[in-house]
Amino acid sequence: MKQTLPKLVDVARIAGVSTATVSRVLNDPSVVSESTRNAVLEAVKKTGYRVNRAARNLRTNTSKTILALVPNISNPFFSNILSGLERELSAADYNLLLSDSGDGPMTTEQIQGFVAAGHADGLIVLDGSIALSDLEDTQAVFPNCPIVFVCEWVHGFKGHSVRSDNAGGIRVLVDHLWELGHRRFGHLAGPSSNILSHERREGFEARLSELKGEVRPDWIVQCDFSIAGGLSAAEVVKDLKDGPTAWICASDQLAFGLISGLTRAGLRVPLEISVTGFDNIEMAEVFNPPLTTIHQHRNKLGHKAARCLLDQIAQTSDTSDGDVHTLPVFLVARESTGPVFQA
Repeated sequence: MKQTLPKLVDVARIAGVSTATVSRVLNDPSVVSESTRNAVLEAVKKTGYRVNRAARNLRTNTSKTILALVPNISNPFFSNILSGLERELSAADYNLLLSDSGDGPMTTEQIQGFVAAGHADGLIVLDGSIALSDLEDTQAVFPNCPIVFVCEWVHGFKGHSVRSDNAGGIRVLVDHLWELGHRRFGHLAGPSSNILSHERREGFEARLSELKGEVRPDWIVQCDFSIAGGLSAAEVVKDLKDGPTAWICASDQLAFGLISGLTRAGLRVPLEISVTGFDNIEMAEVFNPPLTTIHQHRNKLGHKAARCLLDQIAQTSDTSDGDVHTLPVFLVARESTGPVFQA
C-alpha cells in the first residue's frame, strides 16, 4: 500500500490549532506565542511533515537562497566567515549559494543574472574588487534585493558593510613590537588594489609616525595575501642591510611564507627577526614558531552580515544610510615575536 505523506492539516490536528497557525509558525515563528510554536514544532516532529520549499517559493516569489561572492573559496581565511553566514541563514530557513570570483570580479550581467533567474533573494559580497557602478546598477534594477558587504567593501557603496578594525589591529601589533624594543619596522602589504591592504598599511604608517619609529619605502614590500607571496618577499627581506628587526605582515599566510623563506636563508625567527601576521587562522597556533597575530572574529562577521541582510529582507532595516558595522580585534601574542636581537 502506498504510504501517504503527512500534510499540513495533520500537523494542525495533532497540535490542536488551525492550518493558518501552522503556516505562521513555519514561515514567521516570531508572530506566534512560544507555547503554540512549541506545540506545532512537536507535531511536525511526530508526523514527519516536510515543507514543500519549491511550492512555497513559487507562491511567495522568493528563492530562500542568498548568494555569497567570495574572491577565493580555497583561502582558509574565509571558512569561518562562511560558516557564520550559513548558520545564521539556515536558522532563518535560507540556503547559501557560493560563487568564486577569484578569476576576476563578476560583471553586472552575471550578478543580475542570478537575481533575475530567481536564484538569490540577496547578495553577501566578500570581494572588494567589484565595481561600484555594477553594484549601483544591480540595486537600481533590483531594489528589493539587498546587498551586504562583509570583510572587504567598496568605497561609496550605499548599504550595510560588516568589517573588522583593520587599522586598529595593525596599531596594536606595532605597539606590541615597540614594547619589545623594536624601532625599525617593515611591512608586507597585500595587493595594492585591495581595500584591506590600504587600511592596514595606513594603520601601520600612522602609528609609526606617532611613535617616531623608523620605516623606509623599501621596507614596505607589496605582494598578494598568499604563502607564495611571503616566500617571494623573503628573498628581498633577507638581503636588506641594517633592515627592520620586526616585520608586520598583512595576513597570516604572508607571515607563514616570510618565516619559511627567512628560515631557509638561515635567519632565526624570532631571535634575529620578529614576524607577525593578521587574521589568526587555524594554522597560526600550530605553525613553527606559533604566530603572533591579530584575531578577527570571523564567525561573528558572517553572523552579523547575514543578520543585516535578513533584516533588510524583512524590511526591518534601512539601507539608505550605508551603516558600517566594525567588529573589534585583539592581539594573540605567540612565539614569532621577541625582544630585539643583541649580537
